Amino acid sequence: MKKILYLTYDGLTDPLGQSQILPYIIGLSQQYSFFVISFEKKLRFQENKEYIEGICKQNDITWIPLSYTKKPPVLSTIFDIFKLNKVVKKLLKTEKIELIHCRSYITSLVGLGIKKKRNIRFVFDMRGFWPEERVDGNIWNLKNPIYKTVYNYFKKKEKSFLSNSDSIISLTEKAKSEILKLHPTLIEEKIVVIPCATDFIKFSPENVVSSSQIRKKLNISEQSFVLTYLGSLGTWYLLDEMISFFKQLHKKYPEAIFLFISPEPFEQIINIAKKHNVDKNLIRHSFVKHDEIPQYLSITNMGIMFIKPSYSKMSSSPTKFAEFLAMNIPVICNDIGDLAKHTNQIPGCYCISSFSDEIFTDIINKLNLKQNYNSEIREKAKEIYNLPLAVDTYFKVYKKVLNENQ
Repeated sequence: MKKILYLTYDGLTDPLGQSQILPYIIGLSQQYSFFVISFEKKLRFQENKEYIEGICKQNDITWIPLSYTKKPPVLSTIFDIFKLNKVVKKLLKTEKIELIHCRSYITSLVGLGIKKKRNIRFVFDMRGFWPEERVDGNIWNLKNPIYKTVYNYFKKKEKSFLSNSDSIISLTEKAKSEILKLHPTLIEEKIVVIPCATDFIKFSPENVVSSSQIRKKLNISEQSFVLTYLGSLGTWYLLDEMISFFKQLHKKYPEAIFLFISPEPFEQIINIAKKHNVDKNLIRHSFVKHDEIPQYLSITNMGIMFIKPSYSKMSSSPTKFAEFLAMNIPVICNDIGDLAKHTNQIPGCYCISSFSDEIFTDIINKLNLKQNYNSEIREKAKEIYNLPLAVDTYFKVYKKVLNENQ
């Protein structure tokens, strides 16, 4: 089998690594031999190391974990790039790597260098507009000359990644159109859109053991309408606006409960609820392992995800959206990435362009709590977000880049 080197600055022991990196590699490892280099956070590595090692061994994946350096800003990343470059060069001395797959910008600095020196095929798995995400997320303040310099550096490198890569992966059609508008000399076929997929076998209502037990554990009655937010909140998710929506929902449905399946501190959520005069007794919070999420989603009547609208978010494809839909749960979201287009294709979902009590009330009045979607939501979502579909598209990218279609 041909050997692929997969570089990611995210950890395989992270929730993201377990949902958006490993499942793809496992699928692709049926036809290719994988070497994966990732950067692991200390606590998650200690907690999940044996579990990930077992999965990699089972699928004949060679995993080379490196330690992620957090501080100081900028210098820590430079140090990590140095470590990665050193390990990659050592690996290339013993293994005949035919393709380097780089997830996002940091690892692409190494991938591009190898491409230029050794002419090894290079896939730029762009994901999104990373420099803009850092600015829009208030991580890089461009008034600071250091961050301004770093931003300009990565924008220059972005152009080089796009022009020198053998294939480019984008998460959305909107982002693809923007890339082509900014770089008109790029060949359109070089950019392949693969939204964040999910495992519809793992996330399936049929695999739920007992939703009643989960309700009992969280002190939620069988009659309660459960609105759920899934995942970390970070810098992007609009907690104030989501609490405001719940406040309107509770006016019409006094039995409604807002459940957060999230690693964020419960206190942070409660403080925002208090600000909006929402009783803390209406909020539930739990943080569970990724494998347990389907069981907790089974009690959900509707998912919610409001994301800070910004330029960079046109390239966003939230994993939580696909996970809700796989569990046959309708979702209310706002217009980022391709969500407006996709919600039009999926029953029970709503995509809003602005946040106001009037818009929230209008949607709440449209809700039919007794409606049984059977498997309609799930089946429609499968056409867009099913993991085998994404893996198959990656297969096609690899085969084309490696000239295996001839």
